[in-house]
Amino acid sequence: MQQSRFRRFLKAIGPGFITGAADDDPSGIGTYAQTGAAFGYSQLWFALFVTPFMIAVQEMCGRIGLVTGKGLAGIIRKHYSPLLLVATVVLLFVANAINIGADLGAMASAAELVTGKPAVGWLFAFTMLILVLEIFISYRTYAKVLKVLCLSLLAYMLAAFTINEPWLQILRATLLPSFSFTKEYLVNLVALFGTTISPYLFFWQADEEVEEEVARHQLVDMGIGKPHITQRDLKSMRLDTAFGMVFSNLMTFFIITTAASTLGAHGIRSVATAAEAAAILQPLAGRFASLLFSAGIIGTGLLAVPVLAGSASYAIAEAFGWREGLFRTWRQAPGFYAVIVASTMIGLLVNLLNIPAFTMLYYSAILNGIIAPPLLGIILLIGNNRSIMGKEANTQRSNILGVIITAVMGLAAIILLATSF
Repeated sequence: MQQSRFRRFLKAIGPGFITGAADDDPSGIGTYAQTGAAFGYSQLWFALFVTPFMIAVQEMCGRIGLVTGKGLAGIIRKHYSPLLLVATVVLLFVANAINIGADLGAMASAAELVTGKPAVGWLFAFTMLILVLEIFISYRTYAKVLKVLCLSLLAYMLAAFTINEPWLQILRATLLPSFSFTKEYLVNLVALFGTTISPYLFFWQADEEVEEEVARHQLVDMGIGKPHITQRDLKSMRLDTAFGMVFSNLMTFFIITTAASTLGAHGIRSVATAAEAAAILQPLAGRFASLLFSAGIIGTGLLAVPVLAGSASYAIAEAFGWREGLFRTWRQAPGFYAVIVASTMIGLLVNLLNIPAFTMLYYSAILNGIIAPPLLGIILLIGNNRSIMGKEANTQRSNILGVIITAVMGLAAIILLATSF
């Protein structure tokens, strides 16, 4: 009975839930842990504030993919400037490769912490495992694997409840935002936005909705033909997306809370990696909390690295007009899979250059925070273009939330760049 319920649950959730869970990747976990360590509970309000905007943005991306049968890069290629397409794809690939490197490094360090075996061996093992899963496993099976890996994020909720938390103080910090106009506070806020409303998630969800249409035979091929969708399909996508984003930000809340209650409360103001945060937790919160934190890093990394590599691959394949899709084999889409291999291997090589992992992931988050606003502007243009979206163009609510978050992230990025120079 329980097994059949679990199977029904896995069948019900889709790209929206996977996208939301992938948002809490090891680099995101590191940024959230750094937030709790450096600022205590004072930025907990962010998890609540960003949720409706994240739902609106990802719903737009999912609806664009569902209605058009194309990914974002495919639509930009057809309807907008080639220069815009090139800039978008190049920035996405660079940011994703750096992010992959940070995630692989964090996973390897976490595995070393748990097993005592050298991180270098785990680095190669995780890289090979992820490539094998993404290249040689069928899409239907692969999607089920990703859904199960999403549940690894529950480790952070469990970790929070293994610690004696000041819940009244936490509730106050969540519901009553506090601000500081220091450069450090602003930099961290841009990093939070960049690691939460991330460009790779825009591309991934749009394309995964198309993959689902092909799998359900509602579309002949990716980017070819008009999808046969119903209002029920749109409602299912919206519910799936909302559930995924709420789940994602709930886990963000628990990661910041755990770090603030342990690292921040003991005067530790910075952490080098998500894995280092797990190691520091051990003497402060006990080995069980540390193991849960480490398990979450490994599980979310196995989920997020394929999402990062896949989103870059979809974008580049669409930009060049290559055949694409995880439902295809390597022989059917060699260029698509070559980009997946290339971005993953670049991530592996980055770890061998001895670049400080936290520096890499933190500035990757800041880069995402800077390039996200113009991309959000493009998504709003596409979502409101009735020649592309027909009767499923943006609602007033979607536009209000989309414009507000684009303006907020854009203003934060401009202020950051202005103060930096």
